[in-house]
Amino acid sequence: MSSVYDFSARDIDGNQRSLAEWRGKTLLIVNVASKCGFTPQYKGLETLWQDQRDRGLVVLGFPCDQFGHQEPGDEIEIKTFCSTQYDVTFPMFAKIEVNGEQADPLYKWLKSEGKGILGSESIKWNFTKFLVDADGQVVKRYASTDTPEKIGKDTLVRLGG
Repeated sequence: MSSVYDFSARDIDGNQRSLAEWRGKTLLIVNVASKCGFTPQYKGLETLWQDQRDRGLVVLGFPCDQFGHQEPGDEIEIKTFCSTQYDVTFPMFAKIEVNGEQADPLYKWLKSEGKGILGSESIKWNFTKFLVDADGQVVKRYASTDTPEKIGKDTLVRLGG
């Protein structure tokens, strides 16, 4: 695979969606969880999406239960939680694995293209973020502790603002 647009994923409603749907956009891809200390970042991610989507930013949320069993619910529970607690409107996907043999192919590619500290590929925790440019290439990887507000400065640069 040569770009993020070569991948597809099942959305939170069970529909298969090609990431090529967002060709030419800047993507912020995040593994999310509902019962994590970083869960309040949903609010910042939604604000980022609302503030910059007309300029070409798309936030994509991928629930994952591999870290401390912090995403125990099914897709219906996740969708309900995100909409009622954080008014999430950015695209959300079905629960996936981001590490190990069962890791989603998208995440295998993201990790190989955007390595972490000291060249590591493994995702360390929920709310790890990948910034993907309009050509579908990973340009930066962010740790769980990097807030959407901090990342917003980088996305604005990518969007020409």
